[in-house]
Amino acid sequence: MIMANNALQFKTNYAVSSKIEPFYKGGKVQISQNEEYIFCTCGPRVNILEISTGKIIHSIEQDDQEDITSFSLSPDDQMLVTASRALLLKQWDWKQEKCTRSWRAIHNVPVASMTFDCTSTLLATGGCDGTIKLWDVIKQYCTHNLKGSSGVVHLVQFHPDINLLQLFSSSVDCVIRIWDLRTSKCICVLESHYSAVTSLAFSPDGSTLISSGRDKVCTVWDLKERKVKRTVPVYEAVEGVVLLPQDEDYSHIGVKSKELHFITAGSKGVLRVWEASSAKCVYTQTLPASPASGSEGAAEDEWDPRSLTHCLPMPQSARLATVTAEHNIVIYQLPSLTVRQQFVGYNDDILDVKFLGKDDTHIVVATNSSQLKVFELATSSCQILYGHTDTVLSLDVFKKALMFASCAKDRTVRVWRMDPETGRVHCVAQGSGHSNPVGAVACSRLNRSFVVSGSQDCTIKVWDLPETLPAVDGEPAQLSARLTEKAHDKDVNSVAVSPNDKLLASGSQDRTAKLWSLDDMSLLGVFRGHRRGVWCAQFSPIDRVLATSSADGSVKLWGLQDFSCLKTFEGHDASVLKIIFVSRGTQFLSGGSDGLVKLWTIKTNECVKTLDAHEDKIWGLHTSRKDDLMVTGSADSNITLWKDVTQVELAEEQAMQEDQILKQQELSNLLHEKNFVKALGMAISLDQPHTVLRVIKEIRQGENGTQQLENTILRLRLDQRESLLRFCAVWNTNARSCLDAQAVIQVLLTHISPEEILQYQGARSHLEGLIPYTERHMQRIGRLLQGSMFLNYIWQKMRVTGGKDSADVLDEEMDTSHMQPLFVIDNQPAKDDATTTKTSQLEEDEEDEEDEDLGDSNITEGVSLEEESISESKKASGRQPNRQNGMNGRRKESQLSSEESEDEDEAKILTDCHSTLPAVTVTYIQTETS
Repeated sequence: MIMANNALQFKTNYAVSSKIEPFYKGGKVQISQNEEYIFCTCGPRVNILEISTGKIIHSIEQDDQEDITSFSLSPDDQMLVTASRALLLKQWDWKQEKCTRSWRAIHNVPVASMTFDCTSTLLATGGCDGTIKLWDVIKQYCTHNLKGSSGVVHLVQFHPDINLLQLFSSSVDCVIRIWDLRTSKCICVLESHYSAVTSLAFSPDGSTLISSGRDKVCTVWDLKERKVKRTVPVYEAVEGVVLLPQDEDYSHIGVKSKELHFITAGSKGVLRVWEASSAKCVYTQTLPASPASGSEGAAEDEWDPRSLTHCLPMPQSARLATVTAEHNIVIYQLPSLTVRQQFVGYNDDILDVKFLGKDDTHIVVATNSSQLKVFELATSSCQILYGHTDTVLSLDVFKKALMFASCAKDRTVRVWRMDPETGRVHCVAQGSGHSNPVGAVACSRLNRSFVVSGSQDCTIKVWDLPETLPAVDGEPAQLSARLTEKAHDKDVNSVAVSPNDKLLASGSQDRTAKLWSLDDMSLLGVFRGHRRGVWCAQFSPIDRVLATSSADGSVKLWGLQDFSCLKTFEGHDASVLKIIFVSRGTQFLSGGSDGLVKLWTIKTNECVKTLDAHEDKIWGLHTSRKDDLMVTGSADSNITLWKDVTQVELAEEQAMQEDQILKQQELSNLLHEKNFVKALGMAISLDQPHTVLRVIKEIRQGENGTQQLENTILRLRLDQRESLLRFCAVWNTNARSCLDAQAVIQVLLTHISPEEILQYQGARSHLEGLIPYTERHMQRIGRLLQGSMFLNYIWQKMRVTGGKDSADVLDEEMDTSHMQPLFVIDNQPAKDDATTTKTSQLEEDEEDEEDEDLGDSNITEGVSLEEESISESKKASGRQPNRQNGMNGRRKESQLSSEESEDEDEAKILTDCHSTLPAVTVTYIQTETS
């Protein structure tokens, strides 16, 4: 391994910089009156998208997590009302994300549609039960209950002239009903369509109505006569219709007269302009070329990716918004109908993601779709690239990051180029030749000379790129495969090109990785060792090393010289799908199907950090060329941008250490000055329990310590007292610090009410933890007190003198045969036996002292215990020869002197022990024996 440069610093952490999340999954879309926000549904939420930045600024979410079936924003942009499957209507202050009112919808089934009138006073709701209800949102009551529709009322709309007080509705019976709100009756039924009516558009004077339906016709109605003026066949299922203002110049899109014109959006995915009087199409939008667009059957398909589901006018800014079947929101500029902005509402599964652009300003994303999406990171605006006819599976970027390659299930490989000036991306080359879906693609590393693809047909193809590529509007160049090789026995999951463009590595479901020469596709070696299929293979940027990841949850490093396994990294609980080297090849990142990204240091085999931001498989993982950004894409539809925060955290840690040093010095100064209140507060803020304990000990040891401790604790803030209670729960577990903990607890419990203490964070658990240890300390202190009673008693009884009278007095004092002392103590046989032995030994010595003649005083008092024990043993065995009484007296005197010395030492020790114990008043209860 090549050692890293001294200036190189290992990465330690990444932080989420931004996310591209799903914000629209189908349903209603509405634009605010000021044309600054887009409101759209996403399950139980209504998301508010700021058009200028492409960011979700507000998210209105149901408390009951029920899906929102419909919503409506008032024309004054102040009020938002939502309806959910829980049959509740909720009124929201959407800027504050606060529900201001909630009431039952009265409908027996969910609400399917709703709208406000132009005064923001009346709200109409159409239910799935065929009824329409009107609500006065100011006075908060139901004003009308309109019955007569059959089936789901999916469309309600007020007449723009509020003086008419008319409501238009449509249900599954394909007719348009006009309701007079004065009489609450249906005054007219407009019959023309043979399928569901999808949209209504009123002329500025309110005398003309244009309706669209999925029966591929638009109908122009004269509302004064309430008759059909013209039926316009549009030859597609129309989902939205918008009127063009008559006082504007729209000659760019074929409008030559002042007659009424309208725009239709439908299943063909294009916008078309129609003249209402002549039923003539005067303009058809041209979309980027797509193989699917050439098929008439695909154009007629209701679920074609390009089909439009909504068309929304933006008259103030002369723009038009459309919503596609793939949940993309596209904003066009009138009158040229050029694309201004595109927002992707839902990405489905993210299959691959790569940085793109000169300074990594964009990312290109392959989703579970035939369309490629290029996001601008600054605004989240998106370009949608059409070209592939089936799901795109893999991406790779050339060295300069202005070109990239893609492969898909349509068995083709395409090369795309970005214009560095405008940022527009177009296809410049394509190649076909595989017999199965192409699941892996890799670009040359040194220059844009070739592309390598791996397919489910078990082959690898090398495609040479032409020296000159077509311009933006030109047809893509056709690629031809220079080399084709049957590489594996199963699907090829990954291909990688070495940094010098000399070698090629491939990974397959057959559990092996192989090394090839790119000159002639000759096999150089096989890497065997994984227990399951290999998902990814990557060359190290600095070493002759290949990294492979597998479904067995491991990552292996292989030497290219002898094809041996150098290291194995295990840590993922599931398949490792992607790996990429960082920090000049000294570290690598791995993404798994467990939704985790792990950062590994190769030298130490250590997982430095685990990043968790996804809930499903991570298929896409890439880093920027500066190695400071990382992007991940997952099957949970989220794209996450990560930023390297190693330097930031290091700087924060250094600043924290400096701050800690300063605070420690200040704390020492405060302790020296005996400013205990500030010292204790600072120690708590530093979260140093040991220092806090030291401060409390010093307070207690000072003059009038109890009062000083009480005053100090009561002057602390609430959060500081919470921390102090938490510390006490720990201190109380240790006998050395339990007295300090109990002193603090006594102050808290004495001066603070139980209700206030229970409001402390974690107070219940801390108090519960204090109880068992406090009981244990009480039992221990009780045993010490009982032991001190025995010591006191023994010390009083062991004062031995040399006279017989005193011995008699001692015998009388020791004679307790007529009394029975009672002690409430723990039974400890070992201690009682020792006490009994010492007492009986003392009585025998006293009896010997009375019987024997203490003669010769020349025997020294220093007779050892060993000699004494030998003498006693010989005497007991009867083998000791008879000696004179004088010798026996001297021996007994020596023995007694030794024992007296020992008794004096023991008495001194007991006196010292007794002096250290607190004074205890002991009451002896004695009863006469029978």
